[in-house]
Amino acid sequence: MTPVAGVPIGVEVLMHFMESYRPSSTGHLVGRLVPGSVIREYRPGQPVAPAPGGPLWVLHPAGEPMPAEAPEGLRLMLIDGSWKQASGMLSAASGLGRCIRLPMTGVSRYRLRTQAEGGRFSTMEALLFVLAALGAADAERALRLRFELHVYAGLLSRGRAAAAADYLRDSPAAAEWPELIRRLQPARSDRPI
Repeated sequence: MTPVAGVPIGVEVLMHFMESYRPSSTGHLVGRLVPGSVIREYRPGQPVAPAPGGPLWVLHPAGEPMPAEAPEGLRLMLIDGSWKQASGMLSAASGLGRCIRLPMTGVSRYRLRTQAEGGRFSTMEALLFVLAALGAADAERALRLRFELHVYAGLLSRGRAAAAADYLRDSPAAAEWPELIRRLQPARSDRPI
C-alpha cells in the first residue's frame, strides 16, 4: 500500500516488544502508511526517552479531554499493545508529553482480534479519530480505506472468507477499489476447472 500524504502531525508509535512480532499489528500499519512516522519499541523496565520535536500528546483513555486547538508542530504518541500492556506503557511514557483522550465512540472495525469490551479500538483507529478531530478529513479517509483493506485481506489470509465477505458489505474499500477486492477474493471451489 502506498503511504498517505497530508497527515498534519508527527506520529510516533510506542510499540510493546511482544506486539512487534504480530503481523496484524496496526502499529506496523501506521509505520508503513504515515510518512515520517517513528516506531519505538517498548520493553518493561527500560526508560522511554523523549524524542526531539514539538509538543507531544500521548493518546490514552486515561488522559484529559483533547484540547480544542492543536499546538504548532504537534506530535502524537500512540501506545500499541494489549490493554494490559498499555497501562504499563502509559506509566513509562508519562512525563514525555500531555496525556489526552478522545471521545471515541462506535464499534471497532478491527476484526482481526477480539475486543474484550466495547469502546476499544486499534492503534490505527485511534489515529483516525485524532485526524477526524483535527479536521484532516482527506488524510483520515485515505488511511481509513487502507485500514479497511488491511483488515479485509487479513481475514482472507486466515481462511475466513465468509467473515471477510461480511466485513466488506460495510466497508468503503469495496467501492474505492472494486478491481483489487475482486482479485483478492478466493477462487470458488464450485467453479469448473
